[in-house]
Amino acid sequence: MKRVLVLGCTGSIGKNAINIIENMPEHFQLCGIQAHSNKDELEKLSKEYNCPSLLTSINNSEEAFKDLIEKSKPDIVVNGIAGAAGLIPSKIVLESKIDLALANKETIVMAGSLIKDLAAKNNTKILPVDSEHSAIFNLVERIGKNNISKIIITASGGPFRTFSSEELNNVTLEQALKHPTWQMGKKITIDSSTLANKGLEVIEASFLFDVEADQIEVVVHPQSLIHSLVRTNDGMLYAQISDPDMKHPIFNALTWPDNINSYLKPFDLFDQTMNFYKPRINDFPLLGYAFECVRQKNAYPIAFNAANEVAVQGFINKSISYPAISRIVRAVLDKNWNNKISDFKDVLEADKLAREYALEMI
Repeated sequence: MKRVLVLGCTGSIGKNAINIIENMPEHFQLCGIQAHSNKDELEKLSKEYNCPSLLTSINNSEEAFKDLIEKSKPDIVVNGIAGAAGLIPSKIVLESKIDLALANKETIVMAGSLIKDLAAKNNTKILPVDSEHSAIFNLVERIGKNNISKIIITASGGPFRTFSSEELNNVTLEQALKHPTWQMGKKITIDSSTLANKGLEVIEASFLFDVEADQIEVVVHPQSLIHSLVRTNDGMLYAQISDPDMKHPIFNALTWPDNINSYLKPFDLFDQTMNFYKPRINDFPLLGYAFECVRQKNAYPIAFNAANEVAVQGFINKSISYPAISRIVRAVLDKNWNNKISDFKDVLEADKLAREYALEMI
């Protein structure tokens, strides 16, 4: 039986992870939980499962996370924390020599090389929980990286896939928060609508799977049934297909490397429609900026993530318009981010500076 610590337990990833634990008590035990601000739900879960908890809006120190790990003694940690706040917890988990089921893409976007080196040093696994990276991880593990020429990441296209350039200029917050496929938090839902989320996934894939920008492709697939594909050296495509339910990639991460029976509904291939389109980079420029950051490397991915987080919050607060999100990210990236990233201090300094630039523009 695996002991599971869930960070971000009141968010969508956390809730789905707990659902799996509840439905498979012979395989998993919830041994600890963390939430940012939902104190009532945190206390309720802590009592129900008789496990230690941490509310980070009160105590966000590294020592607090270390103490939670020490008390809960997990075999694996699910990191479902949103945004850059998830980086340091990921670092602490790997330093504690515990496997990491990672939904927090910012961990890899901001500090991919450092995080991978830390995992290798401590002989721990990073198991992707994003549906796209979970799909790629499984395909790479089964086919072999040397046999793969290209990674193809699918995107739903968000709620504005068919909007004209003029219509995109007048998008409201309420419109941006209505995703056609997935039920997610505000920030990631808006990121999905701008394709910034797909851009973050491109950067994440480049680090996780050691591939360059020209080995990554994005295809818009509105039904979100194919979660990603790989093209092998002989030109063939291999895909991972399942219903758009985040419990599937979480389940896969929790059970890896075993492939066990699941309580989740098997995918039914009959009467399904699948469409594929090229992304409209000109109308959704954040995706193009992400590819640029993969090519530039150094602190560019950190600046992309930080500027986007600040701009999205500005849009949520109704301080800026929808098109201003990409304009602010572009302006921040036009600064010089060629400084080398040698340690986590460098990461946090670049993140802080990019946020300051973005806030000034807002």
